[in-house]
Amino acid sequence: MNVFLSPFRSTGRLTLDAIGEIGRMTNFAITSASAWVTGPFYWRAFLGAFMRIGYASLPVVGLTAIFTGAALALNIYDGSLRFNAEAFLPQIISVSIVRELGPVSAALMVAGRASSAMAAEIGAMRVSEQIDAMSTLSVNPHNYLAAPRILATTIALPLLVLIADIIGIYGGYLVAVYALDFSGPLFVKNISEFLTNFDILTGLLKAAVFGFLISLMGCYYGFKSRGGAGGVGSATRTAVVAAAVSVLAANYFLTSLFVPT
Repeated sequence: MNVFLSPFRSTGRLTLDAIGEIGRMTNFAITSASAWVTGPFYWRAFLGAFMRIGYASLPVVGLTAIFTGAALALNIYDGSLRFNAEAFLPQIISVSIVRELGPVSAALMVAGRASSAMAAEIGAMRVSEQIDAMSTLSVNPHNYLAAPRILATTIALPLLVLIADIIGIYGGYLVAVYALDFSGPLFVKNISEFLTNFDILTGLLKAAVFGFLISLMGCYYGFKSRGGAGGVGSATRTAVVAAAVSVLAANYFLTSLFVPT
């Protein structure tokens, strides 16, 4: 009988562990976000995080966007030729980048770059007992370490996505005009007539949610670090994976919310 019950016990244990982890993460998010209102808020830490996460991520986000737009143009053109619908190339590129590929690709790049950095930095402070020293000096670690990073990423990622959208569409424009013989003015005209403010706002709202999740994972697993350098490495790896998975999961739920069915 124990042999037959063993899989159910393991499943139940994993389920309870997952629920407990979600609860702890939610409590961490509420504690950190409430610091934006209750204070004290450390503006210097916020501005430093904003520059590291936003401005320093521009090169990798821009390169990702332009090559994504260029590859998307080639694939859409190849597929639309089968239905004699290649004239709709500009419209499909613009809405695909603005609503999906721009926010998701930028978020994944920032997750790999910023979430890992947060987890490593805070984790190193945790294992070296610097966070405990902050508490001893009456400095709330959530207010000083987590809250500025979470707010900075939540604000910076929509700005990065807006830039990525422009660069990605420009990448599609370059391929369409110089490789596929599209008319440049007609390409721009079709996009301006087809793309709506709702499409743009949808992508930017997704980016804000993604930014919150990315920074939450980085800070949360950084605070959980234990056991020296090995623990910091494990926390960094877990933060990146959790951030990427949460971005993809949130993207589905937000898309189902915004797209009428």
